[in-house]
Amino acid sequence: MSDLIVIGFNDEFRADEVSLKLAKMQKEHLVDLEDAVVVVKNQKGKFKVKQTLDLVTAGAAGGSFWGLLIGLLFLHPLLGLTVGIVGGALSGALTDVGINDDFIRELGKTLEVGTSAIFILVRKVTPDKVLEELKPFNGKVLQTSLSNVEEANLKAALANVQTEQKLQAV
Repeated sequence: MSDLIVIGFNDEFRADEVSLKLAKMQKEHLVDLEDAVVVVKNQKGKFKVKQTLDLVTAGAAGGSFWGLLIGLLFLHPLLGLTVGIVGGALSGALTDVGINDDFIRELGKTLEVGTSAIFILVRKVTPDKVLEELKPFNGKVLQTSLSNVEEANLKAALANVQTEQKLQAV
């Protein structure tokens, strides 16, 4: 079962930076993400949703493979390829996986102007290593589906960084 974690940031760019960091950690097998979405509320008060999983492209790629294969079997590879690409792209566009879009929009509207948030749907994680990598980004936990103990640990880990930075400033 996956866990949902929403972390907010005090500027428009932090969530994108965290998204890139998570992608790197996923390649290192430290975290297994089912979905990640970045929401930015700009200085004009409008918010933008950036999906990290492009289902249209993935569908078109998969459809082109199967369309070409079936087309080769029936001696019409170009027709099979074309139908596969169109069908795959259409199915990708109509598929909604991961984090609920309505939930993203609803929570995104509550963000303050000039801030951002990242919505992460996590299958598996190596908490100690991932938290260590995310500490410098100064995020604030907005919402989770974690247990109360796990959520308290996450909040405490992120709060420790903010406290350390305030002490260094003094």
